[in-house]
Amino acid sequence: MAKKILIVGGVAGGASVAARLRRLDESAEIIMFEKGPHISFSNCSLPYYISGIIEDSESLVLSSPKTFKDRYNIEARVNNEVVEIKRDKKLIIVKDTTTDHTYEEHYDKLVLSPGSAPIRPNTIEGRNQLNVFTVRNVVDIQRLNAYVKENDLKDVAVIGGGFIGVEIAENLHLAGIHVSVIEFANQIMTPYDYDMAQILHKEMVDHGINLIVNDGLAKIGNNFIETQSGKQIDAQAVVLAIGVRPETKLAENAGLAIGETGAIKVDHNYLTSDTNIYAVGDAIEVYHRLLHKPTRLALAGPAQKQARAVADHICGIINRNLGVIGSSSIHLFDLNAAATGLNVRTAEDAGFSYDSVYIMPGDKVGLIPNSNVMHFKLVYETPTGKILGAQAIGKGNVDKRIDVIATMITLNGTLDDLKDLELTYSPMLGTAKDVVNHAALVALNQLNGKYREVKVAQVRELVENSAFIIDAREKNEYHAGHLKNAINIPLSEFRNRLDEIPKDKPVYVHCRSGQRSYNMVMALQNLGFTNVLNISGSYLGINLYEYFNDLVTGREKIVTEYNFK
Repeated sequence: MAKKILIVGGVAGGASVAARLRRLDESAEIIMFEKGPHISFSNCSLPYYISGIIEDSESLVLSSPKTFKDRYNIEARVNNEVVEIKRDKKLIIVKDTTTDHTYEEHYDKLVLSPGSAPIRPNTIEGRNQLNVFTVRNVVDIQRLNAYVKENDLKDVAVIGGGFIGVEIAENLHLAGIHVSVIEFANQIMTPYDYDMAQILHKEMVDHGINLIVNDGLAKIGNNFIETQSGKQIDAQAVVLAIGVRPETKLAENAGLAIGETGAIKVDHNYLTSDTNIYAVGDAIEVYHRLLHKPTRLALAGPAQKQARAVADHICGIINRNLGVIGSSSIHLFDLNAAATGLNVRTAEDAGFSYDSVYIMPGDKVGLIPNSNVMHFKLVYETPTGKILGAQAIGKGNVDKRIDVIATMITLNGTLDDLKDLELTYSPMLGTAKDVVNHAALVALNQLNGKYREVKVAQVRELVENSAFIIDAREKNEYHAGHLKNAINIPLSEFRNRLDEIPKDKPVYVHCRSGQRSYNMVMALQNLGFTNVLNISGSYLGINLYEYFNDLVTGREKIVTEYNFK
């Protein structure tokens, strides 16, 4: 007898379960329920409608109920909300939101993919005004776009500096709107460490975004917002992008187990506490393979994999569950950024013994006209050298590099594995020693005690304490901007100036990107200097790390002039 499989939710997770099921079982009766008017739309592409990069909002909808029926013989019912699960009878109660009519459907297997809902804190005054928006679906982005255009808005405030907040802010700016971004934490984009986030901060302010961190939203007024610190900011509309919470009400009311993260608890086959009910997507908690504990991960890629695994399990196919590591990427104005695994903050919070390296080689051969710096940070476990995570920011293919690291983490790779990894090379696409190989080599030197460094976050303290710092760049570079107390001893001259370098106190060396200073450090060690350290990030990294905070606090600079070239 043919199975009857009902699916709650028709976006990434639900639609993928349905399509995979049909490929495996032509006889199954498959019905998908979506409480909104659209199925199978591209959530991640929603912000790009605001700027016109995506010209037609209807193109955000990747499929339709008719297409699902014609191509896959799957019935997709939009504007149909599942309001109750009666597990004892194996049926659901559905409400047709266009008619208010309710009806029942029985199931053999039920799949929940209700997603997550934007957080709208009830403590914020003015949160329910007509000019306050959240972005979850096509209708939301159409409403926001219409309000912006019809009212000829000049200023919009975006609350939250995560993926949605940053992408909405960028696309509003590209549409000609002045945008303020308010972030409660001390940085945007938490997958990135604080030092790497400063690069993104600079990119935003350089493009005219009014970025405010370490401050939260207190009140939404008439054409303005007020922050918790008392700042008043012009805003004729507000987009709340504070975060999302898993949609668990249906599962909770049905008595299904909820996990410690507040999301639906599932086993390794994505079965809930009811052996006839599965769950996938933003609403479930998943296993983090590095942290060894449940977590939530609202990303489309994992949802697609979960969907396939559920369909396979329903049809008797065994799947491995490797857990998640959290790989993501984003485009921000002229930069691309990507991250995977643990950053320094999460590694420390989890109690790992770890270290990291921050390098900035070229993303392709330097004589190629569009070669650019790539900022790359690699986090690894000590003393094992096991790779824990990485972050990359630049104008080039950062996603390729981070995908390599994600693969290495999945295969339990170490620095030695990464060092020896054979990758493709073309001067137009990369370098013979790729960024990831380079990072592994630097990290191994550090792990094996051949080389020491200080992090870019420590440089201000070194300058303020009058540490002995050598600037290994050439004289013209030094005169264009340098650390206030740095002594210019170029790499090309240092062997003739050894008497200027003390042996009785620490010596810190930097250049522009770390390559020349690394060579000087190694040479000095070979010449008998025992307390020499490279400055991670060197002058470019120092400038990027200091700039945003200098700008917004007005504190005294530690450089004579910024230099970002």
